[in-house]
Amino acid sequence: MGPLPMREAFGTHNPGRLASRPMNSARAWLLFTRVGEAQMLLPAMAAALAWLWLSPESRALAKAWVGAGLLVTAVTTASKVGFIGYELGAAAIDFTGFSGHSMFAALILPVLARIAAGRAAAPWPRIAVALGYALAAAIAYSRIVTQAHSTSEAWSGLALGGAASAWSLLATRAPVAGPPAWLLAVLLAWMLAMPVGAPPSRTHDWVTAISLELSGRAAPYTRHKMHRDAAAQRRRTSPSASGEHQLRLAA
Repeated sequence: MGPLPMREAFGTHNPGRLASRPMNSARAWLLFTRVGEAQMLLPAMAAALAWLWLSPESRALAKAWVGAGLLVTAVTTASKVGFIGYELGAAAIDFTGFSGHSMFAALILPVLARIAAGRAAAPWPRIAVALGYALAAAIAYSRIVTQAHSTSEAWSGLALGGAASAWSLLATRAPVAGPPAWLLAVLLAWMLAMPVGAPPSRTHDWVTAISLELSGRAAPYTRHKMHRDAAAQRRRTSPSASGEHQLRLAA
């Protein structure tokens, strides 16, 4: 596993926060937060979609899930490109773009849980979906704990992905039969093994490169610069600054 990731928009309020935790606790959070990486969740989603497509009654769910997923992925990517390349952020809430880990977790895990529940009697399918959302929320929280994202970024990403998965589940008929045991075993093994053995995620590097190419910037806009610019703007518009300017004009 790679070193502690910097907050994805290049900054953090409290870099010592995770370091102050016990070593075992910090390592556990760093491993757990990787469950939300696209390189782990998207293959699991692809496997589930392939199974859904085999059954005509499940294809509507597959189509809705893909459509909603493409939409929220585009929104998340656009928010990051807008910040890194075009300085579109919100310093007041420390927002530099939706958390991709939170979004993907909330988009994929609840639907995977519903598929795994199959034809189980009520209320087990709903319990499975609720557990999927709970796991996604825990991943969103881990993004805050590991200083990868601000609170606004983590929870807004969770809400975005959660809205997409909820729409997919509510707007279509859930599959009647559960997937074969071997597929569930493969997906479970994948989710358990990949946080330990997968290479460091390069998603943010790719988004940064795209942002710089599109905007023509030589260097990415950062969280530190956003807060520095916001502080400078507050100083320029403060009453004291206005009074000093008027005194200079009078002199």
